[in-house]
Amino acid sequence: MRYQIATALAFGLCATVAHADSGSFNDFFDKGHIDGELRLYNFDRLYDTPNTPDAHALSLAALINLQSGSVWGGFGAGLSFATANALGTNSDDIAKVDTSLMGPNSSIGAFTQAYLQYKRDWFLLRGGYQYLNTPWMGNNDSRVIPSSYNAATVDITPVKDWHIYAIRTFEWKSRTSTGMYSDNLYYPSRYDGDSMYGNNGSLPSTAPKADGAWAAGTTYTHDAIKAQAWYYNFIDFARMGYVDGTYTLKTDTHFDPFLSLQYLTENGGSGNILVDTHTKLFGVAGTRVRAEAWGADLGTSIYDGRIDVAYNKLANQSGAVGEGAIISPYTTNYATDPLFTTSMIRGLVEQGPGHAWKARAQYSFFDKKLQLVAAYAKYTTDLRGSSHNLYFDIIYNMDGVLKGLTLRDRWERSAGGTNNLNPGNEAFVYNRLMITYKF
Repeated sequence: MRYQIATALAFGLCATVAHADSGSFNDFFDKGHIDGELRLYNFDRLYDTPNTPDAHALSLAALINLQSGSVWGGFGAGLSFATANALGTNSDDIAKVDTSLMGPNSSIGAFTQAYLQYKRDWFLLRGGYQYLNTPWMGNNDSRVIPSSYNAATVDITPVKDWHIYAIRTFEWKSRTSTGMYSDNLYYPSRYDGDSMYGNNGSLPSTAPKADGAWAAGTTYTHDAIKAQAWYYNFIDFARMGYVDGTYTLKTDTHFDPFLSLQYLTENGGSGNILVDTHTKLFGVAGTRVRAEAWGADLGTSIYDGRIDVAYNKLANQSGAVGEGAIISPYTTNYATDPLFTTSMIRGLVEQGPGHAWKARAQYSFFDKKLQLVAAYAKYTTDLRGSSHNLYFDIIYNMDGVLKGLTLRDRWERSAGGTNNLNPGNEAFVYNRLMITYKF
């Protein structure tokens, strides 16, 4: 029963394709295409505390995507494979390895996508291993290999710019995993043999397996308006409602002010794995799941750049797990959630109830080939105290040298006080050098 709808759907589509006429079957291969990426990433965690050794990781990765042509009115398939190798650079001391990049092993490889689909006009049905792109359940693509899901997905487009989605996931593959597993980021590393690292890991190793999620959402983008609304049922973990929207005032000048708003509500009671296992988030267990958060982001474009200031508030909920922590099974500790104040390595999901603000500026040079970003974020939380991050990002598009080549360096210094997430409550620097070639 573990493969359920997604696998059944894939086999069903495959059987239908097999009955296509020979001309269409030839199109399945002749009109397909192959693309991919080569990634060379070097990560350095440099700690101020002498009791914590610096951690490093280097990895060379290849991501290959095969997409078939359409047959018999819209049937097709996709296959993606990813492999990464540390090139013999990992330290023998695991404490000196940044395991969030690709785990502690010298190499990993996995099929990240293997799906069949039917796509025609305003309708898409896809089943099997696939990437997802939703606010709280996405591909977390900031490492050498992205996350993916064993899922069934429906995407309906009633009119241009308006999408309606329905998703059922059954298993997932983390950024360091070699296959699909019935867990999420709250499970400990190596749970059920899963080589998952960089995760939250709060649940005990005896916790029951996860059963995936249901999700339904809608997105709309047109001219000055961008909005979305989502409902998630992270089965046996939490039920979440989430909305956000942006309005941009078009002025026909170099300054286009914008305002973005977001709101989240979450609950869960009996039959909840976090509650039943008395799991503590930020040192606090609870008898229920309850979270409520809102945020605002105000800014403007300015010539070839943008400046903005954002704020988020996550309310304290007495008696709830983590006193109101956002339960986010597929982003926690990855810092890939959509909250406006989330930084490169943390946000309120990773720090619990409280509030945060973030100021950010970016500007492009040399016909937008070079982009510079600077940001500062401050977190004041009930259970983790106060902390702040200073962030710089340099992105250089080198199409003029080699089409598809990009160099990027992300640098963040994190500092804080009592009970923050830094080892020894001391400041540290995280530097990520990333070279990517898309072909």
